[in-house]
Amino acid sequence: MNKTFNQLKSERLKKIRALKKAGFNPYPSKTERTCGNSEATANFKKFARSKIKLAGRLTAVRGHGGLLFVDLEDESGKIQLALKKNVLGNKIFELFQNNLERGDFVQAEGKLFLTRAGEKTLEVSNIKLLAKTLHPLPEKWAGLKNEEIRYRKRYLDLLSNAKTRDRFRKRAIFINLLREFLISNKFLEVETPVLQDVAGGAIAKPFKTRHNTLKQDFYLRIAPELYLKRLLVGGYERVFEFARCFRNEGISPQHNPDYTSLEFYWAYADYEKMMRFTEKMLSKIIPRITGSLKVKFQGNVYNFKPPYRKIRYSDLIKKELKISINNIDRKKLLKIIKDKKIKISGGVSRLSDIKLLEEIYKKTIRPKLLGPLFLLDYPKEMIPLAKTKDDNPNLIATFQLIVNGWEIVKAYNELNDPKEQEERFNEQMKARKLGDKEAHAQDRDFIEALSYGMPPAAGWGMGIDRLLVILLNQKNIRDVILFPLRRIKK
Repeated sequence: MNKTFNQLKSERLKKIRALKKAGFNPYPSKTERTCGNSEATANFKKFARSKIKLAGRLTAVRGHGGLLFVDLEDESGKIQLALKKNVLGNKIFELFQNNLERGDFVQAEGKLFLTRAGEKTLEVSNIKLLAKTLHPLPEKWAGLKNEEIRYRKRYLDLLSNAKTRDRFRKRAIFINLLREFLISNKFLEVETPVLQDVAGGAIAKPFKTRHNTLKQDFYLRIAPELYLKRLLVGGYERVFEFARCFRNEGISPQHNPDYTSLEFYWAYADYEKMMRFTEKMLSKIIPRITGSLKVKFQGNVYNFKPPYRKIRYSDLIKKELKISINNIDRKKLLKIIKDKKIKISGGVSRLSDIKLLEEIYKKTIRPKLLGPLFLLDYPKEMIPLAKTKDDNPNLIATFQLIVNGWEIVKAYNELNDPKEQEERFNEQMKARKLGDKEAHAQDRDFIEALSYGMPPAAGWGMGIDRLLVILLNQKNIRDVILFPLRRIKK
């Protein structure tokens, strides 16, 4: 008969009372540990001669009579403990035999020895309970199968699945490698505000909040760009930030409302130089995460060996849709949207011809671009913060790195003409009045900062989570975010 959760919890509370009655604190404040489990087994000969103290979680309890074997696990690995009645004494042995179970944390002291089966084991001469669990661990130690529980209760997924722990360890290593690469190239790591009075730096819908003392509305940042460029005005030439960003938009396998981006800005560089730098960065770092420049993802193989293919946005649109971006027929766009049953959030009337074209591109063309490839030179209207090309004022000097039909990197020459930037913001405000809620807000302080002079520069931004989905061969962006946003259960 399977016991209910309340019955199991009641039994564990009884065990806590029994331990307290015997003089044991089930949640002591002090722990002593000589080393981790893997270090203990690696130095078997040394620790077979002298006592050591180990600490961790019990992942298995077995045995009967006067001998009890338990598996003790810490972050470094697992080791077997042997609890013997003739070593611990009847009272202590029976107390722990009756009240220890899988999930509890203990501190164990003793010497290492080899069992008849050749397993390195700690013969316990003294044992101390560190934390008694009230909730039973997942039934199958191989890992949680329920996807919803894995996302909502990531701690259970981590403690029951070594592959999950390894995945997030690789995430941390990847971020650290990016940081080391930028620092080695003379970039300075900085921090900019998460609460901003103007939601700028990208075209997106922000989260809004209220500061009670200042009696003023603020926004969770959608990008750190405008503050990082203020630092270029202030005299820094190479800056970067790992930024937690927030966008009040949909959730999908590629999108989470809060995510991690890496942005860096480089004075006196241009987007051509940024493409070469991107290839150099990724080709150096990716093999240290995946073991190869050839990355397997969902049945496809993506080769990150430079050089990456380049294609102009205008050429791609001409090839796929037979449309010139210099002479767009809106009726043709509307027919394509209707024929391909493309859903446009908020309706088509609020969007300009270029924005409608971009929606068609995202829904029908980009998913077919496997890459990695650089998509170059977008129409000016699409990025109001980018500088136009010298040979064509209708295009901006920009690129996107596309992999698996996803935008991984966006970079461009930064607009540093304050007058033109103000005009671009004004155009965005007109679009906002017509119903485009994602149009860029007016940031007058940023325009003033530009008026003091910003050197020519290129900026670069990458969604860390989205690239990690590919590198770690996962199905969903939530698989590479420790605590993804979920609907609150009432």
